[in-house]
Amino acid sequence: MPKITAIIPTFNEEANVAQAIESVLFADEIIVVDSYSTDRTVDIVKKYDVKLLQHAYENSAAQKNWTIPQASHEWIVLLDADEVLPPALQEEIRQTIAAQPKEVAFWMCRSNDFMGRRLRYSGWQGDKVIRLFQRDKSRYETKEVHAELLAEGEVGYLKNRIHHNTYKDFDHYLNKVNRYAWWQAKDYDPKTGRLTAFHFLVKPFARFIRHYIIKKGFLDGFPGFVISCLSSYAIFSRYVKMWLIRKGLR
Repeated sequence: MPKITAIIPTFNEEANVAQAIESVLFADEIIVVDSYSTDRTVDIVKKYDVKLLQHAYENSAAQKNWTIPQASHEWIVLLDADEVLPPALQEEIRQTIAAQPKEVAFWMCRSNDFMGRRLRYSGWQGDKVIRLFQRDKSRYETKEVHAELLAEGEVGYLKNRIHHNTYKDFDHYLNKVNRYAWWQAKDYDPKTGRLTAFHFLVKPFARFIRHYIIKKGFLDGFPGFVISCLSSYAIFSRYVKMWLIRKGLR
């Protein structure tokens, strides 16, 4: 059976990293790449038989592209620190690789927990990521946020879902939204024309309608309403930050 390297990027993930590592113990090699955490993340990682690397964070794609070539094995399963591979998915990964598939990478759907509730709507029902891929045929597209894997070949699908606990507390999530908004402002700035009321009013309102009404966020109860509001705020914040960048105030 081909061997597997598991990669887990971390930064201040003391609450999650142990579960993430334990869900990839089936791998033949585990690499944790840490962005100089200031909490207990590194101390927790050192309790496991893993390869610990530390590398200054530039963006998600750069961090992963720096780590991937250091994997000893051709097949890589990449897991964010707030994700867990359930046993059924672990077994599916093993069986998929053992079958020597023609695909060079595989999509996995995610089940997302937010504010103590499993989200089934709110625009997250179609959430999927490529988390299993061949080292030498895959590379992340360089972006400030939401790095996308580019695979040189056919991409398949796995049936079982990743468990994603995206929520620690409200302030943490809000800080994440603001951090991503800065990164998106940099990504979108070169391809965005003059900023108008359309960007600051229409687009945020449309995003709320999309998540809460069209994507049925109202069926997720109060957490669905919060997600819809924060999604709207993220769009508004993106363009405010873009305006600040253009004015030289950032």
